[in-house]
Amino acid sequence: MKLKYIAILALPVLLGSCKKFLEPDSLSTFDIEYVYSNVDDARKGVNAAYEAFGTDGFRSRLSNNMTGNTDIEHATGWGSQSDRYQIWDLNALSTNGDLRQFWNAAYTSIRNSNIAIEGIEASAALQSPDVATKNLMYHMLGEAYTIRAFWYSMLIYYFGDVPNVREYPKAGANFFLPREDRNVILSQVIEDLIKIEDKMMWADQCPFTTEQVNREYTIGMIARLALQRGGYFLTPEMNMERESDYLEYYQIAKTYTEKLITLKDRPLPTDYRQIFMNQNKFITTVNSEILFEVPFALGNGDVAWNIGITVDGGATATHQYGSGSNYMAIPPSYYFSFDTLDVRRDVTCALYKVNTDFQEVFVNGPTNIAQGKWSRYFLPNPPGQNSAKGTGINWPMMRYADVLLMHAEAVNELEGPTAAAQESLTRVRRRAFAETLWPVKVDNYVGAASSSKEDFFKAIVDERAWEFGGEMIRKYELIRWNLYAQKMQETVETLQDMANSAVTGAGKYANYPNYMYWKRDNAGHFMVLNPNRKAVAAPDETWTRVNFLLDLWDGTKATYKEWVTKDWANYYNGPKPGVARYIFPIPEEAVAASKGNMTNDGYMFGN
Repeated sequence: MKLKYIAILALPVLLGSCKKFLEPDSLSTFDIEYVYSNVDDARKGVNAAYEAFGTDGFRSRLSNNMTGNTDIEHATGWGSQSDRYQIWDLNALSTNGDLRQFWNAAYTSIRNSNIAIEGIEASAALQSPDVATKNLMYHMLGEAYTIRAFWYSMLIYYFGDVPNVREYPKAGANFFLPREDRNVILSQVIEDLIKIEDKMMWADQCPFTTEQVNREYTIGMIARLALQRGGYFLTPEMNMERESDYLEYYQIAKTYTEKLITLKDRPLPTDYRQIFMNQNKFITTVNSEILFEVPFALGNGDVAWNIGITVDGGATATHQYGSGSNYMAIPPSYYFSFDTLDVRRDVTCALYKVNTDFQEVFVNGPTNIAQGKWSRYFLPNPPGQNSAKGTGINWPMMRYADVLLMHAEAVNELEGPTAAAQESLTRVRRRAFAETLWPVKVDNYVGAASSSKEDFFKAIVDERAWEFGGEMIRKYELIRWNLYAQKMQETVETLQDMANSAVTGAGKYANYPNYMYWKRDNAGHFMVLNPNRKAVAAPDETWTRVNFLLDLWDGTKATYKEWVTKDWANYYNGPKPGVARYIFPIPEEAVAASKGNMTNDGYMFGN
């Protein structure tokens, strides 16, 4: 099933796009009452809240482009002053176009969600004697609340305190709101979802299953939002703090992850690769791994255009799969952090790309390890030689493994590494290894990690890295854990140690591959001779040697390559050393439109 959902979202004529912050089209009460008087029209109205997922503000910006750098995904930001480079370098200006697109997409969706919420809550259909009608109306109300909560979560991660718009734009409403305390907003949206989730439908009851916001996803979002609310945040004074009531929110995360595990548990699919191959092949699943994925129609969506295994296409290509690149690469420090027997590594980290001759060839060095979970190369039907954007591959918003690891984390924070916390971690880790390896790689590993609350937390930090690499949620985890600057500095130090070992042949990484050897087998499939450790030489001349860890060193300058020293520098050595200034200035046109109610004071902007 491939839902062409995003493409039909603008159906209701009363819901036009919002070009400026909080300056929507005029809406009449009659229009709202009419649209939400029946299920079919209400469905079209709620669909408008999804519309922003199909805009550049989400599909190429927020979903992946804007979510680096981290210890597991990176992009070079210091080489240009264009919009995305400013964001990657944590030096974005208030004129940044990518931030403006994200801001406008977020508040457009929030506006459309507010319209749906007020329209449905005022509708007689919500209390219809027809059970099916009543259930559908309540479910759509939950969709709107959940979508609104998602956008507020993201706005808070990028801008800190933001305007808290909870009314639809009707006569008499205040369109010029100041910034609201981010924790007030998070507390409100969590409460919204707690009140509505039990009136929603499970994915297997929804017409569009996991391509539609459903009860599983909403419960998962309660937990995710609660961990955000209970986590750390950057203040305008450039300090990382968290509220004194944080444990109350870990309790909410524990309660709702346990609720989902109790009411709608499911075995994790045993084939890790297939989770993402299903997306590449337009296969949706239910009661499985994916809880909700943004449904991109064919011709929409940028998965496998700017994220995934690179495919060189265009006019000179001999194939019909088009062009796709990878803006967020995998650093070798992350690649080598995996246990070599962990099946997730070779799914997440691709050492090859596809050239214009439709051949798998080695990537351009260790700075270009691709995120291997998606590629236009895997599409069921080639979209055309000159195709690029609009692959139609869905984007995962939450997986069940995330719920299990959030549960383990919340329980550990409140009670320590209990048997329940260990079981949730164990369930995720089992899938990463062959069953014959479970006694050592799973049972012994989890047992050792459970010796203390601190050790178990470190294991959760690592497991989330290995499980969700390339899915672009790491940034938000590092923020709420207050580990952002620390992990960035550790990444640079690890890469420097790897470079030193490659050059000197000594040190911690002396046995790691300074070179790798690759070839294609008789069937044309890509092979690497030594993906894990150093090889003295290739067994025969059919193998091609390429620099690997040796490429972290600049021999002409006798120092580290610039991307090692510069890509993460501002994350731990920015305006305030030891603090990652992950907050960006609010777009200047939003500040201007606020009539003096918003400023970009604080956060050492301009430094």
